[in-house]
Amino acid sequence: MITTESKKEEILQAFQFRHACHVFDINKKISNEDFRFILEAGRLSPSSVGLEPWKFVVIQDAALREKLLPVTGGAQGQLPTASHFVVILARQGLRHNSAHVIKMLKDIHHMPDEVIQRLSGFYKTFVETELEDSDRLLFEWASKQTYIALANMMTAAAQIGIDSSPIEGFDKKQVTSILQNEGIMNASNFGVSCMVAFGYRQEDPKRPKARQRLDEIVEWR
Repeated sequence: MITTESKKEEILQAFQFRHACHVFDINKKISNEDFRFILEAGRLSPSSVGLEPWKFVVIQDAALREKLLPVTGGAQGQLPTASHFVVILARQGLRHNSAHVIKMLKDIHHMPDEVIQRLSGFYKTFVETELEDSDRLLFEWASKQTYIALANMMTAAAQIGIDSSPIEGFDKKQVTSILQNEGIMNASNFGVSCMVAFGYRQEDPKRPKARQRLDEIVEWR
């Protein structure tokens, strides 16, 4: 019987297990079933206004990984060895009248027209005031949402014994150029947000997980 206490212990064990794995065992591959589970954790992640402003590009082609390697300094060990390597894209131009926003509200969430009209008004005000109607701030806001999916994917992986490593060390312009040339993305619709590698560790970490104490980072008022 699964109890609340046993479930809490299982989740904390997954966090203790997870570490930033820089080199993976090239002889061990994640099964299709297990990786679909990881992707589902990303797909089901929450996002502001439910807009799901992400796309997960799974880079399995060896030649494409080779092209990315010189411009992805933070993944020198991960790109050649990861079982699965994911580039997470964030949507551009998420204004109230954009095709994606309308699709999400109308076709995915099936909101009535009057609700869409009211929500669109609130959202338009948010974009114009909080984000200054700026393309850069809109993209940064969308990118923040992708990190929720990123974290959920890594936690889901850890819970089934799969390692991961989040990656931000890359030349954004050059990665964008490569992905555009490969026909993978259109920079008018998406931008590169972050990357993450998945696989199985070659060896256990040499040091135990080190974190600040809870009372050092939490303040109750």
